[in-house]
Formats: sequence, structure tokens, C-alpha cells
Amino acid sequence: MSRSVGALALVAAVAGALVAVVLGFLTFGAQATVAPDHVPVALAAPPEVAQRVTAHGGGQLGWTVASPSEARQLLEDKKVYAVLELGPGPSATVVTSGAVNPAGTQVAQQALTGAAAALAGPPKQEVLHPVSLAGRTAPLAASALAWIGALAGGLALTQLAKRAGRTIGAGARFAQVVGVGVLVTAVVAGFFALWDATLPLDAGVLGFVFLAATAFAAVQAGLLRLLGLRAMAVLGPLYLVAPAVAGQVPELLNPAYRALLWSWTPFRFSAEGLRSLLQGVPDAPDVTTGIWVLGALLAAGLVLVLWPGRSARQQAEPHLADRVVEVGVH
Repeated sequence: MSRSVGALALVAAVAGALVAVVLGFLTFGAQATVAPDHVPVALAAPPEVAQRVTAHGGGQLGWTVASPSEARQLLEDKKVYAVLELGPGPSATVVTSGAVNPAGTQVAQQALTGAAAALAGPPKQEVLHPVSLAGRTAPLAASALAWIGALAGGLALTQLAKRAGRTIGAGARFAQVVGVGVLVTAVVAGFFALWDATLPLDAGVLGFVFLAATAFAAVQAGLLRLLGLRAMAVLGPLYLVAPAVAGQVPELLNPAYRALLWSWTPFRFSAEGLRSLLQGVPDAPDVTTGIWVLGALLAAGLVLVLWPGRSARQQAEPHLADRVVEVGVH
């Protein structure tokens, strides 16, 4: 083996190790460091009882004491993950919602059940917006499918154009973005119908999925235009972040992952907004936030896709030899 080939082999090995380090931090690291940290919950109880209960849980729970109606409204607004209602007698109810992230709901429900059992015995369980297993899985699954479907479409266009020896114009990339949005929305709708026929497929749900798919496709197409296949170094790992980070709630993530990954990952905006729409809560704050964020991503991606390149600007300008130059004769 020549020295140059040996050096290339060493570089390849180091590159593989670096990829493993990055993916370990982005995916398994986020899951391995999950721990409750002031998970927001609401309590509806008489003042003397509320003081005793809020001492339960240490730093794992963040209590908000409110009236029963106010506590349930906090749950509807997704400001808490569960509600504990304690009556003046030995009765307790833990209220959860299917429109809330299931990871946060599970932690809050377990903690509130333990607190109620210590005071009034096993509590009753009440679920607002009941959801099936498919309903809990569908929002994040749709977001991941939209991302990977758009990515596959963008890569296919890049490779097919390269093999044909042709340059991809803005029109072709725009058609690919819209085409991916339509077809991926149809694929997601088909999976929803297959997984759970009770999931709504109305204009709000399908429109939100279409917005997410076209936004992802536009951003990917823009990066592929700027960087070529090198954009995969960014776009590929982002897909792996989806289940590890976007499926969690910030109160369960290590502060570093919360600030560096969860705060901006596009999957959480599409997943949480779609979760509310699927459970019939179109006025939830995360629906509005998702529309604004995905709309901004779509606009930025389309600017990158449609902005005329250097060759296009040169073709639009008249050639110097074709210009008429007036020469005055004195």
C-alpha cells in the first residue's frame, strides 16, 4: 500500500469517527440525558391543600395553582402538561389532553398520580381530546416524512440533471418544490387514513402538511442550489434530530440540547402545530407559531430557489457587441 493511499485511509477513518461523534451528540445524547426539570403542571385545590401538594416533586415539577376552570384552560392553551384537581373531600382527578406532547404528558401524569395517591388515594383519570396511538405518532411521523420525502426529491433532481449534463433552472426547482408538496401531502394523508380512520383530513390538516412539505422542500432546494451535494452534510443529520429532539419537550431535555437544538429545529413547529389540528384545537398557539415559522422558511427557501444566478443575469443583459453606441461627429 502506497503512502498516499494510507494517508487517504487514515483521513477516511477520522471522518467516520467525527460523523459518529456528531450523530452521537445529536441523537442518542439527547435521549440519554433526558431528565424532568420544572415540568409545568396545574393544581386546583383548596389553599391549605395546595401548599402541601406544591412541596411535592422538588425541582422536577413547576406548579401553577389556579381554579379548576383556569387550570383546564391552561391545559387547553398547552401551558401545562396536566392538571391535578383535588376536592375538599377525599377525591382527586388527573386531567390530561391528547393535544399536548405525549412525552410531557406521560411525565406529568405519573408525577401527579403519585402526588394524588399520597393525599387522597388513587385518582380518577380524565383525558381531554382523547387520542389513539396513531394520533400520538402521526404529527412527528408526518414531519419526518415531509423532510425525507422532500430531500429525496431534491437529490433525485440534482442527480438526474447531472447525468443528463443539464443545468437546473429556477423553474425546474420551483416545480420540484410544489410537486413534492402535493405528493408528500397525499402520502401523509394516505398513511393517516391507513393508521387511524378517525384522524381528520380536513382543509386545515392537509393545508398545514402541505405548508410544512413545501417549506422543507424549498429550504432544501435552496441549499442544494448553493452547495450542491455538500448540503447533505447539513440536511442529512437534521433528519436524525427529529425523533430524538423534536419529539421531546424542553423541560425534559438537557439545557444544552434545549438551547442548541430544540429551540430552532423545524420539526417541532410542524409536529406540535399538526398535533393540535389533529385533535381539533385549531386556535392553539403552536398552530399560529407553526404557520409563521414554516411560512418564513418557505419564503426564504423560494428566494434562494428563484433568485437569478450569474448566468441568468448575464443572459438577461444585452451583449456588449449587440449594443448600439452613438458616436457624435463634430
